[in-house]
Amino acid sequence: MSSDEETIDDEGVPYLGEYEGERNEAEERHGKGKAKLPNADEYEGEYSHGKRHGQGTYKFNNGGKYTGSYINGTKHGEGTFFYPDGSKYEGYWLNDVRHGRGKYTYPNGDIYEGEWAENQRHGQGEYSYASTGSKYRGMWVHGKMEEAGELIHADHRYAGGFQQNKPYGKGKYIFDHGSQVRGRYELVEVVFEPDNEEEESFTVLEPKWRIEELVSMD
Repeated sequence: MSSDEETIDDEGVPYLGEYEGERNEAEERHGKGKAKLPNADEYEGEYSHGKRHGQGTYKFNNGGKYTGSYINGTKHGEGTFFYPDGSKYEGYWLNDVRHGRGKYTYPNGDIYEGEWAENQRHGQGEYSYASTGSKYRGMWVHGKMEEAGELIHADHRYAGGFQQNKPYGKGKYIFDHGSQVRGRYELVEVVFEPDNEEEESFTVLEPKWRIEELVSMD
């Protein structure tokens, strides 16, 4: 690779890394090429006028890796990001953030597949819990379970409203044998007393289930 100090990087400052690949008449990185940055990150893929643009693979010195689409130097379009902690995101990006439909596999094996906005679960999606096999399927708002959704367990499921990751409002439990229990969740204050006398007690809102109707299916 040759030194590339005379060119400009994606942020508009002199690029001090090494570059090997195609250029245009203005000597900008343009076409296919391979670059090594001063911080030891590496990129191999397509360029346009000195910026990552098109398909490429970016390897981070911390072990992370992104393979997918770039537009004007940012992750934009469809791509896969392998994170240093072992998690993985496969889906769509908008200006370097997860945005659109995508699938995220977490280090503990949990999986979320659905809609994203600005790096948060937002819209319709399904979250699967690896440790229990349970799932939440429904609406997300800014990373939290909100509005209408379902919690699906091995032998029953709950369908109803949610607020701040907790069941809230009208809903029903549906069992595999066919019966249903209908009711509503109300938020009640629960006081927690700390073990340490120097700490103060605190109050949180917890959902409490109130049965309204039992429906038996023959």
